[in-house]
Amino acid sequence: MADRIIDIRAYLDGEEDDPAPEGAFALWGAEGERSRFALPLWRIIYLAGGNRGAIGRVAQGLPGPLRPLVVLDLESDPARLDLSAIELPQAGALAAPALHDRADEVVVYLGTNRESAWYLVVDGCGSREEPLAARVREDILFLAGECAGLLFLRELDEEIS
Repeated sequence: MADRIIDIRAYLDGEEDDPAPEGAFALWGAEGERSRFALPLWRIIYLAGGNRGAIGRVAQGLPGPLRPLVVLDLESDPARLDLSAIELPQAGALAAPALHDRADEVVVYLGTNRESAWYLVVDGCGSREEPLAARVREDILFLAGECAGLLFLRELDEEIS
């Protein structure tokens, strides 16, 4: 049995069109309580126009890539976990939440705990010509606040610290 939806155009035209690329919905690291990140993360990816979102941390004072806690990938299955190409702002100079809107990615600083600085990132936004609209930025910050609440108030940050 095929996993594709039947396209009636193939029968009407007499030949099947090239199949459209299928989307993905790969959620990594969302076991147990961390599954609560899926919906706000998906909504943020949609608002930013990206194809992958993640919540992760970097050790304070140490250089290194973002270590993911949860990744939602709408382009690849399994989810792409390498977040090393994302440029993170310095946590010490920021007040949470702080949103950084770049042409191809959105980064939101969520806060720090004892040893780590936490970020929400969305990449694959294409090369937007204009920054996000004020209303979209507000919605993203609201949803990022939900994620920060889950992370710190439910102590989900303690799971990998």
